[in-house]
Amino acid sequence: MKISNNIKRLWDIFSILQLINTNYLNEHKKQEDMAKKKEKDMMPETKAETRKDKIDAYMLDQRVLTEVSDPARELFNQNSYGKLTAEGKVQLSLIEALYLAEKGRISIKNDSGKEIKLDDFIKKAKRLEPNFWIRYCVFKDIRNRGYIIKTALKFGADFRVYDRGIKPGEDHAKWIIYPVHESSTITWYEFAAKNRVAHSTKKRLLIAIVDDEDDVTYYEIKWTRP
Repeated sequence: MKISNNIKRLWDIFSILQLINTNYLNEHKKQEDMAKKKEKDMMPETKAETRKDKIDAYMLDQRVLTEVSDPARELFNQNSYGKLTAEGKVQLSLIEALYLAEKGRISIKNDSGKEIKLDDFIKKAKRLEPNFWIRYCVFKDIRNRGYIIKTALKFGADFRVYDRGIKPGEDHAKWIIYPVHESSTITWYEFAAKNRVAHSTKKRLLIAIVDDEDDVTYYEIKWTRP
């Protein structure tokens, strides 16, 4: 009799556990299905959001102007690209515009609103700016390394570079850079002139040498007295 009651009790417990497990699996599957449905429903919105976040920018001669929008202003405020105009647009150099277009941050258009293909944009930029591609390779490499790089025409150099974590206005640039192709030649007079510019502006001089594969090697030059 005791054995029979014990077997019955165990069977009841087993049935309850089986019922709990079945309910848990059903509930888990239900939650999983709901999560998949929610994810599926959100997918079109996510894609639309991505398209919306691509900033429109327009090529005007040797500059590119963005639309007036918060994402456009963030290019300047958060990432130090270009300069902010009185109208709230961001004026980008051709090099900055190409970099941002390659990263999918902006869409470059002509004055009629038609998107310019990157290959066509590069051809135009090469016609407008001497040494464009060599300078772009250096700009891209420095930006990819996490540094802010800006033009340095007033210093008599191609670029100025800020140390990591430093924005223009927070401190002075640490380096000035002269990009050259590996097949280029430079006279001792030109070399000394570049060194004097770096010394007079209290910046370090970097010579950025770009090879045929567009890889960049940097040489830091220091001024010393014998």
